Amino acid sequence: MLVRTILAMSLSCIFAGTTFAASTAEQPLNPQVISNTAIEDPIDPLATEASAAQNNLNATDTAITQQEQNDLNKASKTLDDLHKTEDTTADVGTAPTKSSASQTATSNTAAPKASWTLDGLNNATWYENIGKGQFPVYARAHVMLNNSHASPGAIDGTSGKNTLKAIASFQQMNGISPTGILTKETWDALVARQGSRPAFVEYTVTEADLKGPYAKSIPHDYAEQAKMKGLYYTRVSEMLGEKFHMDENFLKKLNPNATFNKVGEKLLVTNVRNDLPEDIHLIVAHKGAKQLYLFNKQNQMVGSFPATIGSADTPSPTGTYKVTGVAPNPWYSYSPSNFIQGKNLKPLSLPPGPNGPVGNIWIGLSKKSFGIHGTPNPSTISKTASHGCIRLTNWDANDLGRKVRSGVTVKFLE
Repeated sequence: MLVRTILAMSLSCIFAGTTFAASTAEQPLNPQVISNTAIEDPIDPLATEASAAQNNLNATDTAITQQEQNDLNKASKTLDDLHKTEDTTADVGTAPTKSSASQTATSNTAAPKASWTLDGLNNATWYENIGKGQFPVYARAHVMLNNSHASPGAIDGTSGKNTLKAIASFQQMNGISPTGILTKETWDALVARQGSRPAFVEYTVTEADLKGPYAKSIPHDYAEQAKMKGLYYTRVSEMLGEKFHMDENFLKKLNPNATFNKVGEKLLVTNVRNDLPEDIHLIVAHKGAKQLYLFNKQNQMVGSFPATIGSADTPSPTGTYKVTGVAPNPWYSYSPSNFIQGKNLKPLSLPPGPNGPVGNIWIGLSKKSFGIHGTPNPSTISKTASHGCIRLTNWDANDLGRKVRSGVTVKFLE
C-alpha cells in the first residue's frame, strides 16, 4: 500500500534497528501525538522529528553486497523450484486414485471421521482423498502449519490456495517434495513438529477481554476515522479471532452458543504461538504466489506468510531493498496525491489501532513510503489487492516485526 504514516509514541520507545511486539489484543493503545510534525508528501513512515536520522539507513547501508545478491539468487531458485512442483490444480488432500477420480467432496464419506468438538479437533487425523471443503482435519493442519512458521493466514479449517501454499512451504522447509498436497508423509511431519501440544484448547474470557478499548464502529470514510481516538477492535469476537489467528466466523462456528460478553465464558480456540527464528537474513516478496518467504543465513527457508502485494493500478516496487526499522501502532497519514479515498481531497492523520489501514504494525523499507504491515481484514489476505505495500494479517506482521532487524534484505519477485 502506498502509505504515508507518522508515528505517535513515546520517544523512548524508538531506537534504530529495534523491533517491537505490537499485539493490541495484549497491549493497550496509548498514542501520543508528536508536536510540530508536519504532514509531508511523502512521509517517511518511521520519521518523527527526533528520530528520523536514527531510523533511516544511509545509501551505503542499503546497498546490496555481492554475497547478499548470491543469497538472493539461491533463494529465487529455491522458490522457482517450489512453484514448479506445486500442484495448484489438485485438491489439498491426497490426489485421487484412478478408481476414485470422480469422487467429490460431497460424496466423501471420510469427512465425518472427526467432529467440531475439542476432542474431535485434537484427534482429527489424515485420511486419503480428503477433498475440498471445511473439515476438522484441515483445522488441525492449519494450527500445526501456523506453529511451524508456514502460515495459512486466518485459520478456518477450509482447504484453498492459502492452505496449499502453507503446505508447500512446510514441505520445502522439512525436506519433503513441495507439492502443496497434504500427504501422509506431510501429516506425520506436522504431528511430529507439534509434539504433545494440543491444536485446540479451552479459553476463559477475562475481564480485560471485555474492557477493550473497543470502538462502536469503524466508519469507511477516512475523515471520520481521523476524528477517532483509536481505530480499535469493535467487538470481543473480532479481538479474540486475531489473538488466536482465527477467522472470526470460524471462531463463532466452533462456539455457537457463546455470547462473547461474559467473564468466565469458556471458548474453544486454537493453541497458537509466535516464535519465528531469530536468524532472518532475507525476505522475498513473491508477487505471483502472493507469499512472503523468509530465509536464514544458511539460505534455508524458515518461514512463509500469505500476503497481499500491490495491484495492477498501484503495483509494488521491483528490485531489492532493506528493512529500515519497525514501529508498532503507527499513525497513518493519508495523502490524496497517492490515491483518493471517498471525497477526501486533503491530507489526514488517522490514529493507531488494529483496524487502521496498516493494522497495528509497520515494517519500513528503504523504498520510501513502502513497507510490510498488518490489515484490518485478515481473512482477505492474498485474495485482494493493496496500494503497493506488502500486507499481512496483523498477527503475522507482528510475528515478523518481533524478529526482523534493520538491514535485512527484501527482494520483490514477479
